[in-house]
Amino acid sequence: MGLSTSAQRTAWLVVILLIPVALLNYLDRQMLAAMKLSMVTELPDIATKARWGLALAAFKWTYALFSPVGGYLADRVSRRHVICVSLFVWSVCTWATGQARDFEELLWARAIMGVSEAFYMPAALALIADHHLGPTRSRAIGFHQMGVYLGVIAGGFAGYAADSPAVGWRNAFAWCGLLGVAYAIPLFLCLRDRPDDPMPEKPRGQATLRPLLANRDFLLLVVYFTLPAMAAWIVRDWMPDILRERFGLGQGKAGVSAVLYWQLAAIAGAVLGGWLADRWTRTQLRGRIFVSAIGTSLLLPALFGVGNATDLGVAVLFLALFGLGWGFFDGNSMPILCQLVGPEHRATGYGLMNLISISCGGFADWIFGALRDQEMPLNGIFGVFAGIALLSVFVALRIRPRAELSA
Repeated sequence: MGLSTSAQRTAWLVVILLIPVALLNYLDRQMLAAMKLSMVTELPDIATKARWGLALAAFKWTYALFSPVGGYLADRVSRRHVICVSLFVWSVCTWATGQARDFEELLWARAIMGVSEAFYMPAALALIADHHLGPTRSRAIGFHQMGVYLGVIAGGFAGYAADSPAVGWRNAFAWCGLLGVAYAIPLFLCLRDRPDDPMPEKPRGQATLRPLLANRDFLLLVVYFTLPAMAAWIVRDWMPDILRERFGLGQGKAGVSAVLYWQLAAIAGAVLGGWLADRWTRTQLRGRIFVSAIGTSLLLPALFGVGNATDLGVAVLFLALFGLGWGFFDGNSMPILCQLVGPEHRATGYGLMNLISISCGGFADWIFGALRDQEMPLNGIFGVFAGIALLSVFVALRIRPRAELSA
């Protein structure tokens, strides 16, 4: 089904408007990882790596818990309104993070931040899928995910801001919060729901959950979406600290080295993987699944390489390989979901995927910190996550998309 020229322009405008929101959502996450040393120094009651891991996990657990709620709401009311309110609340929480005076206040700020962000991603990806039909869906999602990767890159430079007497970690969070408030206004004025709403009716309660939970392929996608993401959270949250300790880097250089190259590779992977998936799906119904599985397969050698690297350049090279594979995987998750469930269930479905995936990511962060406190070798830890990624490939290949939902 083709779109008119006007509809195509609107569809891509939606993507362009949402890229900065995705950037902001992931900016604060990476800022926390990049500025760890400064924050721990000023908040001395964060005494162990396990406790820092708990601060990281608090965000993920609330984000995960409220993701189905955000998705459920986005399937029933204006996705545009859900997105704009989410951005405004995110901005307030980001500002509040910079005001934390002890570990407990930081924990609460991150937990509430998770609630605000839980309402964004399910609604945003479902809105893009509403506007972009099959021929451009993977590419559109891939371009949106560029905002995620650019946000992580920008956050990686936060270590330099934290080290600067003129800025510091508190001002960095405060300024980002104010930036989010400023962008929320034009976003509300310009963003649009799809006028010819493809949903025949707004389902209620069990009418949404039952078709999802009874869908074998959706449940397989939830598992597949979860397993590689556990490794990605470890790489995103802990890599600045790992590189700083292993190679004796300053906080700024460690933060940049930990994110810049693999996120640039992820951008390339999302764009290339989106283009390849859209083309492959024209002739093979499982084309998006195959592209995603190829990307997940690249995570295995990347994790082994990072875990065993004794040189910064080698570590960065394997991180870039990880990013390329992650872009293939990440840009096709919602398009695969669109081949399994109808438009009236997509935001809720993605919310449920986030619930399981990010809950497990939170536990992974916490356990990783505890294992490092016990001085378990990094190559052993990364080897475990590589095995989990390998298992996910076999899960992906068991998913069977529905032809009537693939257009």
